[in-house]
Amino acid sequence: MPASQTPRILLLIPPMTQLNTPYPSTAYLTGFLRSRDFHAEQSDLAINLVLRLFSASGLERIHQAIEATGRAQASPSVAMFMEQFDYYRATIDPVIAFLQGHDSTLAYRISGRNFLPEGPRFAPLDEYLDPDGNDPLAWAFGSLGLQDRARHLATLYLNDLADVVRDGIDPRFEFVRYAESIARSQATFDPLAQALAAAPTLVDEMLEALTIEALEKHQPTLVMISIPFPGTVYGAFRIAQTIKARNPEIVTALGGGFVNTELRELAEPRVFDYFDFVTLDDGERPTLALLDHLAGKRSAERLVRTFRREAGVVRHVNFPELDVPFGEVGTPTWDGLPPGQYLSVLDMLNPMHRLWSDGRWNKLTVAHGCYWKKCSFCDTSLDYISRYEAANADILVDRIEAIVAETGQTGFHFVDEAAPPKMLRALAEELLRRNLAISWWGNIRFEKSFTPELCDLLAQSGCIAMSGGLEVASDRLLELMKKGVSVEQVARVTHAFSEAGILVHAYLMYGFPTQTVQDTVDALEYVRQLFENGCIQSGFFHRFVCSVHSPVGRNPQDYGIKLKPLPPTPFARNDVEFTDPTGVDHDSLGQDLAKALYNFMHGIGVEQDVRRWFNQHVPRPRVAKHFIAQALQA
Repeated sequence: MPASQTPRILLLIPPMTQLNTPYPSTAYLTGFLRSRDFHAEQSDLAINLVLRLFSASGLERIHQAIEATGRAQASPSVAMFMEQFDYYRATIDPVIAFLQGHDSTLAYRISGRNFLPEGPRFAPLDEYLDPDGNDPLAWAFGSLGLQDRARHLATLYLNDLADVVRDGIDPRFEFVRYAESIARSQATFDPLAQALAAAPTLVDEMLEALTIEALEKHQPTLVMISIPFPGTVYGAFRIAQTIKARNPEIVTALGGGFVNTELRELAEPRVFDYFDFVTLDDGERPTLALLDHLAGKRSAERLVRTFRREAGVVRHVNFPELDVPFGEVGTPTWDGLPPGQYLSVLDMLNPMHRLWSDGRWNKLTVAHGCYWKKCSFCDTSLDYISRYEAANADILVDRIEAIVAETGQTGFHFVDEAAPPKMLRALAEELLRRNLAISWWGNIRFEKSFTPELCDLLAQSGCIAMSGGLEVASDRLLELMKKGVSVEQVARVTHAFSEAGILVHAYLMYGFPTQTVQDTVDALEYVRQLFENGCIQSGFFHRFVCSVHSPVGRNPQDYGIKLKPLPPTPFARNDVEFTDPTGVDHDSLGQDLAKALYNFMHGIGVEQDVRRWFNQHVPRPRVAKHFIAQALQA
């Protein structure tokens, strides 16, 4: 880009992220750049790709591609698609419009179960029979939940079609984890390079066309791509590949959560065949420095937290400059991200769990970083956790009002690692003072500051749900984790939220260092009792993964484990395997935990002995049968 040229900046979201709402990284940075009078536009190629692929014309191309490859019998999903193609082609556009909220009357036909072709994804419905053996969804939606019932059926239909794409034309395809395996903690760039050099699939061809359309529309001189997690890496590199082939003069820059955690020691020169610059951590200060550099106002030696290739060697430059204060980063903007195009899907019938995929939520942060920043499994050494900074409630509610005015949407998801109770109280009071009606939910630590009085206040201000980490549900392991909470405390706090009418989701973990089979059984018993006593409505068991940036990864001896040496890597480096002296097969236990939790969330088996969920002999729980009930009484 010539130094005298006014930059035209385009920020892109690559596939795949969420279907129901835009990923917020470009909205944050676009809003900031516009507040500094830069010309910045944004586009969500993730939702654009889904809409192009799952359309009548898109299905025709899928059908043709499967015929060309001879994979018509590759799976039951593909076989049914080929047999009932006309049926799928006739229904796809109306179903997409329905999931976008444009045609609510279609719910009557969808709910009748004679409108959509029902592939393998519909099979589990037969498991949910009411007492009379009729209407498998009646227990979940009753006779009046017509829209929700239809959206659940339409989601199953869409998942069937995603299976068709994966099994028939592109084995990497997933709605939210596209090609994740070729990017996650890869010690070498080779798998990604091989995928990028291979003949493009139909999905690749569509993404290329969308990229070219975005370039022609916005005519950028600088394209910035944010990759939040491994499932977006392949798409991001395909986009950059298209840009460089189309117009190598366009400067490309890469950032986002995946870069911040996995590419901190980047030394792979081939990355820079696609991207001219790779930046770390919050994007505001590195972007300002990069724009100054491109305008000829600062040398490459004064870039901030930026990788570049010089004479074939990757260099990291970090000229010391303070980050932009959280109170000065401006208001995110969703201008350019099509508000009426996202899909409200209903994968899970659980009323809390559905929030992640249902409805369009304006994503916002209450504060930067984590005020606790002690949890031993967390990336506490990285900026997004370690640098805690909050703005006052006036600024936060000003931003909320501006976003509501721009989007017409009053739903907010606060995406903090752990929103501070003091700030949430101030936020609630300011929302009530301004008489501003919004619905909001977020993530917290289940700490004692969340009293019944505070929970009631948050509910009055519009809080509908909270998620937080119970993790291993064992006081011994919670202390080892430095979580700062106990099971009894979590019970009382979650019960206070539930009593206030706020739904509660618990993040749970298994496979933490020194966790035994007995610990796992006891944890599931605690979780069962929390469901039984109405403390939580939803949860999810995550497999513990040791990160090199966490206290466990930095000081494994303190947790009784030995890390397996990581090979020298010029590319991704984050997850590290370890040897645990307990020798427990956590993977097999994890399948049992997931099965138990799935049933608990649907009100099934909550009163039964937790040992029934395990496919192996496990010990009796050591937890008193009424432990949680007694904790609540205390």
